Amino acid sequence: MDWRHRAVCRDEDPELFFPVGNSGPALAQIADAKLVCNRCPVTTECLAWALETGQDAGVWGGMGEDERRALKRRNARTKARTGV
Repeated sequence: MDWRHRAVCRDEDPELFFPVGNSGPALAQIADAKLVCNRCPVTTECLAWALETGQDAGVWGGMGEDERRALKRRNARTKARTGV
């Protein structure tokens, strides 16, 4: 079974996970989306999919856009240092 069938967010409004902006109401919306992710059994799979497929917008796997970008940078630096 595809991990998306077990995702808690499948019963939520998709707009919740794609806030417009990065201050005020958007920050509250991001926090609300992350609360949904916190209840989800497939957060790891979701985050991995978002990173593998280059999902730049929205909340995926419990991480916002800035958090995923920072994670990608850290992973790239680690890969460059270790040659893996």
